[in-house]
Amino acid sequence: MDDRTGSGGYDVVVVGAGAAGLNAALVLARARRRVAVVDAGEPRNAPSAHMQGFLSRDGMAPAALLEVGRAEVAGYGAALIEGRVERIEPGFTVHLVGGAALSARRVVVATGLRDELPDIPGVRERWGADVLHCPYCHGYEVRDQPLAVLGFSPLAVHQALLLRQWSDDVTLVSHTLELGDEDHERLTARGVRIVNGEIKRVVTDGGRVSGVELVDGRTVRRTAVFLFPRMVPNDGLLTGLGCETDNGWVVTDRTGLTSVPGVWAVGNVVDPRAMVISSAGMGAAAAFAINTGLVDEDVENAVKRHRAESARGMER
Repeated sequence: MDDRTGSGGYDVVVVGAGAAGLNAALVLARARRRVAVVDAGEPRNAPSAHMQGFLSRDGMAPAALLEVGRAEVAGYGAALIEGRVERIEPGFTVHLVGGAALSARRVVVATGLRDELPDIPGVRERWGADVLHCPYCHGYEVRDQPLAVLGFSPLAVHQALLLRQWSDDVTLVSHTLELGDEDHERLTARGVRIVNGEIKRVVTDGGRVSGVELVDGRTVRRTAVFLFPRMVPNDGLLTGLGCETDNGWVVTDRTGLTSVPGVWAVGNVVDPRAMVISSAGMGAAAAFAINTGLVDEDVENAVKRHRAESARGMER
C-alpha cells in the first residue's frame, strides 16, 4: 500500500459528497487509491423530493441516492468524514473546522453552489416543491398545468419560452423586468401570456402554490411557479488556492483540472447547468485523470528508487 499512498496521508481528499464528489471517490477507491471524502451535509437539492433525468434512478429521492452512494464508496475502503473544510493549504493540507487536518497528493473540490432567492414571501417556503427552477428537472411533473414564470432575471424570457414545451398555459409575470419589442413578439408568438406588474407574494392554499399576487391587488392563478435564482458557486476553497476564474466561475479543463496543479473541481461549483447525472460523470472524468497522473508519479518515483538501489549495488 505504501506505493499507492506516497509519504502517508491520502492519495486524494474529496471535498463535498454530492453526486460529483462521491462518483470521483468511487472510481478512485476502486483504483485502490486511499481516499477521504469530507462533507458538511448540505446538498443543494435537499428541498426536492425527487430527482429526474438520471437513467435507472429517475424519480429517486436525492437523499436516497446519496445514501446509496456513500455506502458504495465506503464499501471500497474510502473514509467518509463529516465536517466542514475551512481551507486548503498548498501542498496539500486540508484543514477542517475544529482543527483536524488531512494531507493529500491531490484534491477534488465538489462543493456545489447556492441558490440566492428573491425576498418575496412564499418563494423560499415552497422552493423545490412547486416554486421551481429547472424545466428539465421538474417540467414533466407539472405538465399541462397553469404555470407562471417570475421576471426576476433577464433569463426569465428564455425560461418561459422553454416551459411552453410542457404546458400550453404559461404566464410571464414581468415584475421589474423590462421586456423589449422582440421579447414581446417571441413570447406572444409562442403563446406565452404576459402580465405586467410588480410581484407581492406567491400565494399558497392548503400547503400548495395557488397563484401570484401583485402589488396592485391582482392575483394570477397558477399551480406552479418557475424563477431563475442567482447561482453563486461555493468556490472559496478554490479561489483561496489561486484558481483562475472567468466571469465569476473557476476555469477547468475537460477533466476538471483547475489552473492549480493537483486541484480538480467538478459539479455545480464550476458548472451551474450540471444535473445530477452529468455531475456524476464529471466526477468520474476527474478520477480517471487523477489516477493516471498518480500512476505516472508513482512510476517516476519507482524508477528513481530503482536507479538509486542499482547505483548502491554497483558501489559494492
